[in-house]
Amino acid sequence: MKIMSINTGSSSLKFSLFDMKNNELIASGLFERVTIKGSFYTIKYHGEKIYEEVEMPNHTVAVKILLDRLVTKGIIKSLDEIGAIGHRLVHGADKYDKSVIITDEVVEDLRKFSDLAPLHNPANILGIEAAREVLPNVPMVGVFDTAFHQTMDEVSYMYPVPYEWYEKYKVRKYGFHGTSHCYISKQIPKLLGREHYKAIICHLGSGGSLSAVKDGKCVDTSMGFTPLPGIMMGTRSGDIDPSIIPFIAKKENKTADEVVNDLNKKSGFLGLTEKYSDFRDVYAGVEAGDEKCILAFNKYVRTVVNYIAMYYVELGGVDAICFTAGLGENAIPARRAIVSQLSCLGIKLDEEKNNTRGETVEISAKDSTTRLFVIPTNEELMIATDTYHLLKK
Repeated sequence: MKIMSINTGSSSLKFSLFDMKNNELIASGLFERVTIKGSFYTIKYHGEKIYEEVEMPNHTVAVKILLDRLVTKGIIKSLDEIGAIGHRLVHGADKYDKSVIITDEVVEDLRKFSDLAPLHNPANILGIEAAREVLPNVPMVGVFDTAFHQTMDEVSYMYPVPYEWYEKYKVRKYGFHGTSHCYISKQIPKLLGREHYKAIICHLGSGGSLSAVKDGKCVDTSMGFTPLPGIMMGTRSGDIDPSIIPFIAKKENKTADEVVNDLNKKSGFLGLTEKYSDFRDVYAGVEAGDEKCILAFNKYVRTVVNYIAMYYVELGGVDAICFTAGLGENAIPARRAIVSQLSCLGIKLDEEKNNTRGETVEISAKDSTTRLFVIPTNEELMIATDTYHLLKK
């Protein structure tokens, strides 16, 4: 069976097509500037790359173009080969703790939960509606970013705020990047050679989050009601004193929403360096002696270490710490700096093994009390796998 995973943004559509016989990636691509003038797409398959500028006034047109190119380029013989589509859905609140067949009820719930993810859920709905219109008879599955974290207990997910906020408005910790955390959690037993384990997963990218995992289930996670809290990120602040929001609103004559926007889009690496949101640029600045880049690097490492330390205690020790996502898989100096601050726990790095990018490898020293791994994440394959197993049931 061939399954397509789709991740829809407000002006984008990312896809991957897999042959589930051997989890082989057949083709992948990105459609950009959908609904905006100057739209274009890129499709990669069999070592080839297609690039075309074409007007896409809506997501339905983008899906039609995608499916047309898959057939006309000979990537598949006909659309009948597509057995199902798995959609990445950002927010399922506390109703969805696993992937589900998409029904009208699921779509309505996505609308209902849109105030929890106003930038993402409406875009996800666009992707579903577009795919349904073009392939009305193909099964569709929703894979929620928040689902993996729904195994947290109430001590972890509740905030110490008026309880009626939870009862009336569902104010609680939800967590995000769940598809990535879930994928990594399934790789850990293969590396440790056993099903029972305690681990900390560090999904470090432009956005970043950590999770404490026991036997494949999330115990706690760093993101919260929204993706804003937790560790410092590319443009997000991570944890701050919430009183800063009204303080800055008054000083800068801004609304609370405008300040929150600054915390989401103008903070983190970008906020401290005042010019860089990408870690690669920040570290180049570190090597050049840029003081603000050095501050940003050290602050980033500190926030990650703090969460690792907290989850280490929460789990009562861990068997593995896993680094994944763009920064976690590729930023050799960041991993080195993070692990160096964990030495008091007996956690040690093998410098030679750490000198690697983008591949699964153990990077811990032989005498480390905790094993350290780099594991490339694959959210698209996780979506396709969930879709496949759900349809088999």
